[in-house]
Amino acid sequence: MSVIHQFSVEGIDGGTINFADFKGKKIMVVNVASECGFTPQYQQLQELYETFGDRLAIVGFPSNDFGGQEPGTHAEIKAFCTRHYGVSFPLTEKIHIKAPDTHPVYAWLTAKKANGVMDCEVQWNFWKFLLDENGRLVNCLPSNTSPFDESVLNWISSGE
Repeated sequence: MSVIHQFSVEGIDGGTINFADFKGKKIMVVNVASECGFTPQYQQLQELYETFGDRLAIVGFPSNDFGGQEPGTHAEIKAFCTRHYGVSFPLTEKIHIKAPDTHPVYAWLTAKKANGVMDCEVQWNFWKFLLDENGRLVNCLPSNTSPFDESVLNWISSGE
């Protein structure tokens, strides 16, 4: 079975984010946007990162694919996230989730034939993918699931 640790992505600041660096931690991958009704979830994601950062990695993937709600440049996105929500978890370069230019990480996350676990179609911004310490996909959660949802907190606390 393949795992997310095989991937790397360009960071919003130009460096590389290697998922292999997160081995041993649970990972939450979230597609994010600055002009979405769910944008306040940045604050909750940041609080999770600050509280559980020793065992949880969060990676935000800015995308303009849903409602054109992430029109900014990399610098504008980074400044917005820092100024309004104090975001310090890794953000990637702006990517595409929808075909035909689907980013390889999202091609893997959304297709059972690639991840070996499930198909999960991203339908809007702030869709959340949960991965275990070994880089295997565990679940995907829709936009309206709060980062503080009991199921998320239980997942972070569990040994699974």
